[in-house]
Amino acid sequence: MTHGLNKSADVFVPQTNGSISDSLLKNWTIQAFECYSINCDCSKCSIKKSQYSFVCQMPKVVNELIKNNIKPDLDLMSASSF
Repeated sequence: MTHGLNKSADVFVPQTNGSISDSLLKNWTIQAFECYSINCDCSKCSIKKSQYSFVCQMPKVVNELIKNNIKPDLDLMSASSF
């Protein structure tokens, strides 16, 4: 399977059986906040634009953070530039 414009790159699919690391589900990261701020639209995401060779799980992380009512650190988020 290929990804983005680099047709020779293999897509890395994590071997986690669909589970997400607990550490990602406890706090908002800058990447999670970016994902949230673009309404989880992967076509606008810096990860997709950088053409990393892995399947992004951030929309799932954002949904879990919201579902668990975990609030972002607004100071950290205002310092980010994405």
